[in-house]
Amino acid sequence: MESMNKPLSKYYRQPQIYIRFPTGDGFYPPHVVKPSQTGEHEVLPMTAMDELAFKTPDAMMGGQATVDVIKSCIPDILDPWQIANYDLDTILIAIRIATYGEKMEVAVTTPVINEKFTHVLNLNHLLESLRANKIESATTLTDGLKITSKPLTYKQITQSQMTTFEQQRVYAQVQTSTLTDKEKTEKMAEAFKKLTVLNTGLLLNNISQIELPTGETVSDPAEIKEFVDNAPAKLSKELEEKLSVVRMQGSVKPVKIQATEEQIKQGVPATFEVPIAFDNSNFFV
Repeated sequence: MESMNKPLSKYYRQPQIYIRFPTGDGFYPPHVVKPSQTGEHEVLPMTAMDELAFKTPDAMMGGQATVDVIKSCIPDILDPWQIANYDLDTILIAIRIATYGEKMEVAVTTPVINEKFTHVLNLNHLLESLRANKIESATTLTDGLKITSKPLTYKQITQSQMTTFEQQRVYAQVQTSTLTDKEKTEKMAEAFKKLTVLNTGLLLNNISQIELPTGETVSDPAEIKEFVDNAPAKLSKELEEKLSVVRMQGSVKPVKIQATEEQIKQGVPATFEVPIAFDNSNFFV
């Protein structure tokens, strides 16, 4: 009856693919992601308005454009701000496939000779590789401390990127300003302090609990913060490095490229890896 009343409805966008999140079924509460009986979620292609959202600089910078497009294309995601970092690449790749198909051209520069050429990615293969990865939430430091991590949300990631961008802009402005050397030093120190606070905050948001070699566990946020604030630099650095590796789960790994015979003759390795970054400014065009 509805299709008879709206004859154009058959031309409305339809789900193109279905995805599972790397975090697994039931990870999100129902107010963040609508539960699915199969564990899969439909992905619709972008509308013209969605594409326009990615061309609005202010919305792009604050992350609102990405949030709006995710809600539009994956209706089961009710609050994209709370999506875990592990799931972001899967979601963005799926929307890209649903809208433009499984092929995507990326610019590649070879090592040694710095030759530029275009490589075609199969996004379905990337999606399958992400699906095959199992998310591990624990990592152990050399002194035996076992860190159980919790993923960062898209909101936390966006806030971090905004703060980093603002402080980088401060650095640039100070360098070209007419301030005295003393004033420049003070401004730079203030910006550095803000970045340090930001990094510490990300670290704390990324830790769920810490298990000691004795088996005792600590999950109180205040106690964990006190530990991070008072840990020696060597331990803090290892903690940051280990959590950084854990955080990259769910992200697309560098793609291995096969060099041509001509390139190999010029000194290019037979195979080399190219990092793939899904920058919204060029990913959805």
